[in-house]
Amino acid sequence: MVSSGLPPSNATSDTHNNDDALVLSDDPLHPANHICELCYKFYGHGWVTGTGGGISIKRDNHVYIAPSGVQKELMKPTDMFVMDYHTREYLRRPQVFKPSACTPLFMAAFTKRGASCCIHTHSQWAVLVTLICEAGLQDSGKDVFALKEIEQIKGISRGGTGSTEIAEGGRKLGNLGYFDTLKIPIIENTAHEEDLKDTLEKAIEEWPETCAVLVRRHGVYVWGKDVTQAKTQCESLDYIFQLAVEMHKLGLKWV
Repeated sequence: MVSSGLPPSNATSDTHNNDDALVLSDDPLHPANHICELCYKFYGHGWVTGTGGGISIKRDNHVYIAPSGVQKELMKPTDMFVMDYHTREYLRRPQVFKPSACTPLFMAAFTKRGASCCIHTHSQWAVLVTLICEAGLQDSGKDVFALKEIEQIKGISRGGTGSTEIAEGGRKLGNLGYFDTLKIPIIENTAHEEDLKDTLEKAIEEWPETCAVLVRRHGVYVWGKDVTQAKTQCESLDYIFQLAVEMHKLGLKWV
């Protein structure tokens, strides 16, 4: 059982502290273990190169967050920050690391979409589609990525946390269909990542069917109602972004 008392804010991850019970578990799907495993895989995709990118998982009242400025493929469970979802106070704060600047952006997905997992990548394909849109080289406009009639779009849920119930014929209820147009809003980058909070929240509110927000010249935030859905949608979007770049090279329109 986890103590209900708050540990000191200067607790370190160098030795076993009272708060280690929050992150030490034999369960591979425990958020602290799961984040480490996923970041190792994301590094292989080029999504968290050079300490960029990150992931957060919400379980019940606890929010687990990968630290800032660390090599994501080498993280250990004891490197994790743990926050109380309601009070926004850190229950576990390793002294040797800094809290992730992505934290308020992860929290936006949790509070405004009811998500339980949010992934941030620095995918090259995500960056490139924002540049193509910025240059006005596609008809979707400067501030939105749009694509239609591509099979992989069916892997995207409406709002990012839609139902995964399987209907007759294998169709997932709550997901976009083949003839739907996938639209992902694009917001402008800022010098400091935490300063993206207001524009990201605004995009979430103005685009109720989006499962993600692109940040121009930076990357993408993707969420899901659980880890599986967030991961599936992040992989689907990365495939779609790469395909869109290749389509653009061939002079093919996205919509």
